[in-house]
Amino acid sequence: MSSTPPLKLGFSGHETFPFRYGWLRKAIIGAEIDQNYFSQPMALVALGVGKNMVQSIRYWGAATQVLEESGRGQVLPTPSGQLLLSEWDSHFEEIGSLWLVHWWLVNNPAKAAAWYYTFFGYPRRDFTKAELVEQLSDWADRQGAKNKRSTLERDIDCFVRTYLPGKTSKSGVLEESFDCPLVELGLLQQYEDGERYGFVFGPKRSLPTAIFAYALLEFLEKTAGEKQTVPLHDVLYAQGSPGQAFKLDENAVIAEIEAVQELTGGAIEMDDTAGLKQIYLRSAVDKVDVLQHFYRSQA
Repeated sequence: MSSTPPLKLGFSGHETFPFRYGWLRKAIIGAEIDQNYFSQPMALVALGVGKNMVQSIRYWGAATQVLEESGRGQVLPTPSGQLLLSEWDSHFEEIGSLWLVHWWLVNNPAKAAAWYYTFFGYPRRDFTKAELVEQLSDWADRQGAKNKRSTLERDIDCFVRTYLPGKTSKSGVLEESFDCPLVELGLLQQYEDGERYGFVFGPKRSLPTAIFAYALLEFLEKTAGEKQTVPLHDVLYAQGSPGQAFKLDENAVIAEIEAVQELTGGAIEMDDTAGLKQIYLRSAVDKVDVLQHFYRSQA
């Protein structure tokens, strides 16, 4: 019996900065200008930020999969990244775009292993940063990716700030533009003691059916195989699943799948056979077309 090969994992690279509004669009524009854009002095001038922040913008482009690395430090826009940020929604005016970027981010262990593990591997609904670092370290070791504890601590600190707003400054002003756009998704909460954090489970009213459909189709591509079917349990709980990525409970996932069934004209369908709920891909659906129709309908 063959064992699952260890994942390729990536830690650090964000330079402690969560990405900000406008950064991913800048990442696309830079890569369009020159594949070596982020290693050239002109990037500092054009972006108006320091060297560390230039590297952070490059990192987040790759981590969210709107950029892809082509070797020797070069980057290119991905087809999906180019569509999203050059054609569909360059300024994140539609919250569905944030759900899409979140999906790409947490499904990229090679660049954002801490985000992948926390959404898909961490076994509890709440955590302190210290607890999460400990669990992340054990998991990374099992995957053969040993890291300094200080590296993992910076990753977890950045992870939390990706989904929670920053603190109010001494002057009483909260610099909202410095918050990560993914704060809007409401996936994480901080408890009153200030030390413990928890995922927000349940329905996500701001999650468009089309974005869930895209995520479900991508998950089915990876897991359904020739059978073109996957148990509801996997859609809820498996690594890389929409249920875990969006922190949906069973009722919310079932409601989303029923909406997807209507959206796709029955191409994706849920059936209950002998008490086991299964998701079937009855006919081919182009996941990019699903997004294209969604964004056209918002115009």
